Amino acid sequence: MPARWLLTVLSRIRALSAQRKVRFTYKAFRELAALDLGLDEDDACDILANLSTSDCAGRLVSRETGEWMYLFTPRVAGSVLYVKVILRADCVVISFREGEDEDHEDE
Repeated sequence: MPARWLLTVLSRIRALSAQRKVRFTYKAFRELAALDLGLDEDDACDILANLSTSDCAGRLVSRETGEWMYLFTPRVAGSVLYVKVILRADCVVISFREGEDEDHEDE
């Protein structure tokens, strides 16, 4: 059974993504373009809108802002993506790259 926080977070991410209320940090935007999968911001919003509990890789508190960062590893076009999200009034994508990295802190 998924944690209560995860269900709440996924609900917000899905709703904000469906409404295209998603902002990408410059770093995340560069990473999305570098994936070489032909994905654009609309594709990224669709990926976020379809996240499932099994995509969750955990959460941690950002040392930079003190906010929760939610980590997801959805599979897209045969590749595992690594996505970090902070929820504010909108959905802020901090990182969007292929594979998992050891450094979970936002930059």
